[in-house]
Amino acid sequence: MNRKILKNIEWSIIVCVVILIAIGCVALYSATQSTEHDELIKQLIWLGISIPIVVAIIATDYEIIIKAAPVGYGVMLLLLVAVLFTQPINGATSWFTLGSFSLQPAEFTKIFVILLLALVISKVQKEGKNEISKPLKLGLCLLVVVVPVLLIIKQPDYGTAIAFVIATIFMLYAAGINKKYILGSVLLTIVVLPVMYLYILPDHAKTRIDVFLNPDLDPRGSGYNIIQSKLAIGSGQLLGMGVKQGNQTQLGYLYPKTTDFIFSVIGEEMGFVIAGLIIVLYVVLITKIIYIAKTAKDDKGSYVAIGIAGIFAFHMVENIGMAMGLLPITGVPLPFVSYGGSSLLTNLVLIGLVLNISGRRKKSLFIE
Repeated sequence: MNRKILKNIEWSIIVCVVILIAIGCVALYSATQSTEHDELIKQLIWLGISIPIVVAIIATDYEIIIKAAPVGYGVMLLLLVAVLFTQPINGATSWFTLGSFSLQPAEFTKIFVILLLALVISKVQKEGKNEISKPLKLGLCLLVVVVPVLLIIKQPDYGTAIAFVIATIFMLYAAGINKKYILGSVLLTIVVLPVMYLYILPDHAKTRIDVFLNPDLDPRGSGYNIIQSKLAIGSGQLLGMGVKQGNQTQLGYLYPKTTDFIFSVIGEEMGFVIAGLIIVLYVVLITKIIYIAKTAKDDKGSYVAIGIAGIFAFHMVENIGMAMGLLPITGVPLPFVSYGGSSLLTNLVLIGLVLNISGRRKKSLFIE
């Protein structure tokens, strides 16, 4: 890795990620006392595995990585099919279990979908800047995303599937897609959502939406987690109740407190100050990634970076929103903070790609 790359790297992104990981480890330390910190130890192991991989990614020109994306994409599709035949965990066939560790292929698929979609869009746009708005070319781009999304929905994992959709929207917008498609998609969504709710969504998904709209509908059942999460965040007040001192956290009222509701643990034990700091860190992180997308040396780099910004933006908004009772529960983890080896490795790889692009940037090629 030469000095020019190191000089161009957006170091503020590394600072944000390190602080988020540190806060997450403190929260996991507090939330895993009853299990002798088993999940914290696994998280640290995954962190140790991730660091050399990230360094290798930064050192390798991202154009080489993008060229290899079709192979990785094909492998991920095979894994997404294979995982459907595994034993369900919490009602979903999303994980391969390897001893005491588990792997979630849907997380790793994010990397290769973003890379391959960036490659396909850039090839389409070489024929003309308006090519992306032609139905056949747009359909080809969407096919890259639709196939894995359908397999992920089959698991079922709606939260991760939506993350792919948001990343795709960010990338197509950056590519200069005709605004009529955006307007049409919004109108179609307004029409389709009620139909999906009535005739397509499974009962547990409908229940989550009903409980989101009215948590008191089933306070001891489906609404229990949202109510306890809001109680935890509210009781933390400004400075929190102290690490290992939260009532909801330590008495077992929050579940799952190491993944979906880690923000609630932080809000209760570290208070509004640290919870607010997390939001500020994500805003800075996402803003910096968008800036990198605008200053990348080529279109492929721009599309990859903006897709990654979409992934992080969705995860941040959805996880914090559901913890505060503002959005339905979807099981989406908080990047770098929630427990999850597959999630941590995937997110750090995405950060590695962003740093790779920032280290090799020259000028803005973002479409006005």
